[in-house]
Amino acid sequence: MGINTERNIEANLQIGPTDQGMVRIYVEADGVEIPMDFDPDEAREIAEEIMSAAKAADKRGS
Repeated sequence: MGINTERNIEANLQIGPTDQGMVRIYVEADGVEIPMDFDPDEAREIAEEIMSAAKAADKRGS
């Protein structure tokens, strides 16, 4: 499965700070829980990648 493979899976996504000063991305789907912790710099890099992907998707959609 790759980035362009569509799947019909429902999942919950939560993003927030932890009490340890990390940023957690938490994914829950089909009984699977995936907590991913990032330091603030890594979280900012991920946010930049998401923004860049959104801009690229906008260009392809229009």
